Amino acid sequence: MPIYEYHCDDCGLEFSKLMRFSDPDIDSQPCTGCQSDHTFKKLSTIAVMHNNSLRGTTANNCGSSGPFT
Repeated sequence: MPIYEYHCDDCGLEFSKLMRFSDPDIDSQPCTGCQSDHTFKKLSTIAVMHNNSLRGTTANNCGSSGPFT
């Protein structure tokens, strides 16, 4: 299950919520601080794991700069 991050327009709180893809209203959740409905889902960064044993293969290369480390 993914963790979604939200921002509240009313109080400015940023909070996270663990939800299923099938859960309704993924785009907006009540604020955990002020209970406002004026929230929106933030664009989050993702973490990528790199396997050093695959270094040098074309599957893990990113353009001409090589694999991420």
